[in-house]
Amino acid sequence: MKNGSSSSPESTHTLDKLFGAMPDAAARASLRKFRATKDVSAKYFISASGMGVVFALALIFIFLFIELVPIFAPAKIEKNTAYIVPGGPEERTLLLDMDRYQEVGVRYRGNGEVLFFELATGMPMEKVFLPVPEGVEIRSFGKGEPRSNLVVFGLSDGTAILVRHEFELDWTGNVRTIVPTLTFPFGRDPVPVDPMNRPLRHIAVQRAAAGTAVATVTDDDRVLLVQLATRTSFLTGETVVTTTEHDLGPAPGEVVDVLISSNMINLFLADANGKLHYYDLRQPSQAGPAHSLEVVPDASVSITAVDFLLGTVSLVVGRSDGSISQYFLVRDHKNRYFITHVRDFESHSAPITILATEYTRKGFAAADSAGVVGLHYPTSERTLLLKPITDSPVHVLAFSPTNSALLALDDTQTVHLLDVDNPHPEYSFSALWQKVWYEGRAAPDYVWQSSSASDEFESKFSQMPLTLGTLKASFYAMLIAMPLSVLGAIYAAYFMSPKLRSIVKPSIEVMEALPTVILGFLAGLWLAPFVESNLPAVFSIVVFMPLMMLLAAFLWSSLPHRIRLLVPDGWEAAMLVPIILVFGWVCVTLSPHIEIWFFDGSARQWLTDVGITYDQRNALVVGLAMGFAVIPTIFSIAEDAIFNVPKHLTQGSLALGATPWQTVTRVVLLTASPGIFSAIMIGFGRAVGETMIVLMATGNSPVMNFNIFEGMRTLSANIAVELPETAVGSTHYRILFLAALVLFVLTFIVNTVAEIVRQRLRKKYSSL
Repeated sequence: MKNGSSSSPESTHTLDKLFGAMPDAAARASLRKFRATKDVSAKYFISASGMGVVFALALIFIFLFIELVPIFAPAKIEKNTAYIVPGGPEERTLLLDMDRYQEVGVRYRGNGEVLFFELATGMPMEKVFLPVPEGVEIRSFGKGEPRSNLVVFGLSDGTAILVRHEFELDWTGNVRTIVPTLTFPFGRDPVPVDPMNRPLRHIAVQRAAAGTAVATVTDDDRVLLVQLATRTSFLTGETVVTTTEHDLGPAPGEVVDVLISSNMINLFLADANGKLHYYDLRQPSQAGPAHSLEVVPDASVSITAVDFLLGTVSLVVGRSDGSISQYFLVRDHKNRYFITHVRDFESHSAPITILATEYTRKGFAAADSAGVVGLHYPTSERTLLLKPITDSPVHVLAFSPTNSALLALDDTQTVHLLDVDNPHPEYSFSALWQKVWYEGRAAPDYVWQSSSASDEFESKFSQMPLTLGTLKASFYAMLIAMPLSVLGAIYAAYFMSPKLRSIVKPSIEVMEALPTVILGFLAGLWLAPFVESNLPAVFSIVVFMPLMMLLAAFLWSSLPHRIRLLVPDGWEAAMLVPIILVFGWVCVTLSPHIEIWFFDGSARQWLTDVGITYDQRNALVVGLAMGFAVIPTIFSIAEDAIFNVPKHLTQGSLALGATPWQTVTRVVLLTASPGIFSAIMIGFGRAVGETMIVLMATGNSPVMNFNIFEGMRTLSANIAVELPETAVGSTHYRILFLAALVLFVLTFIVNTVAEIVRQRLRKKYSSL
C-alpha cells in the first residue's frame, strides 16, 4: 500500500481469493434490482399473509353470524285458505284438528257428529256419529293433551263417551295416503261417571301410561274424579272396563272450566269469580281444595279461557280484558304445593276467546274477540306476533302436530287454515342472560339443560352458567399456573446457571407438546380420586410447601460460606428437588392420620357437614391439570422477555451497588413487564379456550358458583359435548353457535386488552 491510498497487487489478489472478484457496475445494478425484487416480494407476501389472517378471522365471524341470524327472524302467520266449515254451520263446533301432513282435518260437532274432511278444500271425507243413547243429550266436552287425540263427551245421564281420532298412513303403491279413523278406547257404550246420574256440566280427560282419568263437575256442583282402566279376560278375550269413582266434594264456586294434569295428580277448577282452585289427587279418596288463587285484577274482569301448556304443568289464563298470564304449582318448605303467578304476556286489545297449545314445545296461540291471533312463548317471555286474521271473534283454534299450521274458526263459521313460521321462539335476551322461572322450580334461576328424556321437557338455554364456568376454570388454572411460571421464569432467566437453564427451559417447553386429552384423562381417572382420598395432603402441600422452601433457603444461607461454595452459583435450585420430593411424600403419608386427628376420619364428609359441597371432579382438579398445561406457555414467553432485558441495564444497576434482587425487582421486571403481561394473557386465553381437560376432569355440571370443590361446565366443553347430538338447524344447534361466538368474542377482548396494556407498558418503560 502506498500513502494509504492504493492496494498492492498481492493484497488485491488475496482479497479476490477470499471474497471473489468485485462485481462490475452492470453486475451491481443487477444485484440491486434482484434485491429490490426480493424486498417487494417479501413486503407483499407478508402483507398478504397478514390480510389472510384478518380475512380468516372475519370469515369465522361471518360464519357464526350466518348460523345465528335465523334465531332473530320474527314469527310469521300467513293465510293459506278459507272456507265455510265442513258439514254446515248448523251445529256448534267443539274441536278442530289435523294430521301432521296437513292433508286431513277433523271436526267434532255439538250433536255428536265427527266429520273428517280434506284440509285444503274443506270437502267432507267421512262422517261418524257417536253412540249417544236415545233421549240423552251432550252437555259438556273436554279434550286431553293434543298429542293424545283423546276427547270426552259428558252426557245428561251422568255418563261419558271417550273417543280418539287417528290419522294412519297407507303407503300402497308407494303413495302416501292419510286414512282417518275413530276409535273408542273404552268401548262404544257410555262409561258411567256419576253414580247419581246427574248431567255432567263440565268435563276433562287425560290419558297416560298409568291409565285414564276423567274429572267432571255435575249440574248440582259436585266435583267427581273417575279413574278408568281396561283388562282383557284370559278366557273370553273380552275387554272389560273398570271404573273407580271419587267424590271430591262440592265445587268451590261457580265453575267455568275444569282441567286435570296428564299425571292425574293435579286438578284445577276455574270459577266465575276469577279464581283458580287446586286439588291434590295423590290420595284421591282424601282429595279436596288444597289452594286457591285469585287470578283477575278486579271484579270487572273474568276468566275467558284456560288451558295447559305441553306437559300439563303450567296453566295459561286468558281474561276478558285481553291479558294473558302463566301459572304453575310451586312447592314450599313443608312440601305443600300452591298456585303461583309466573309471568304475563303482551295483552290483546279484546277479550281472549280461545287458547291452543303446541304439540312439541311450550308455546301457545291465543285468539280474541277481534279476530286477532297471537303467538306467545313462556320460557323466553316473548309475545312473538299479534296478527288479525278475521273481523269476527275466533272460537276454535288448533295447532298442527308439527306446529307449522293453525286452524281457526270464527263467528261467521269460516275455517281459516294458517301457515305458521315460528322456528326459534325459545330465543330471547332474557332467556339467555337473565334469570328465568322454569316449570317445577321454586324461583327464577340461571340454568343450562338443553335436553331430557321427557317429551314435555322445557329447554333451558341460559349462557350464564357456561360463561361463569369458563371464567371459573380459567381463574383456578391461572391461580396455580401464574405464580409458578412467572417466578420460575424469573429464576431461570436471571439466577440459574446457563448449563442448568439449557436443560430446564427446553424440558418445560416440551411439556407444552403433551396432548391435553392425555392430561384430561389422567386428571379424571387418577388425579381426581387421588385428591379426594388425600385432601389434607393436597392442602398441606399447597400451604406448607412454600414455607418449607423458605425454611430450606434460610438454613442454606446459615451454612458456612465454604460449604455453600461447594455448590456452583445457579445450581441452588437443584438442592431443593429432594426436599420437595421428601416433603410431598411426608404429606401424603400423614394424610390419613390428619383426617383421623382433625376431620373425624373423612375430610370430604367434614366439608359436607359444614355445608360445603364436594364433587370428586371439581375446580381444584381442573386447576391443577389445566395449570400444568398452561405453565409452559407462560414460562417460555416470560422467560424470554426477562432474559432479553439488555445486559447494560442489569450491569449498570449492579455497578451502582444494587443487589441482584433489587436489580430484578426494580429494573428487570419493569423492563420485561410488557412481555410478562403478554405471557400471562396468552396463558389466560389458552385456559379460556381449553376443551379436553375440562371435558374429562369435571362433572360438566353447569352450576353458578366459584366453589373450588364443585365442578363446572365451560363454553368450549359444552360445544364439544352437545354439538354432535343436536339436530342441525334447531334452536339448540344455533345457540351452541352463539356460545362459540361468545367464546370467540371473549378471547378477542382479552387479547385486545392485553395488547393495549402491553403497548402502554412498553411505552412507559422503554426509556429505562
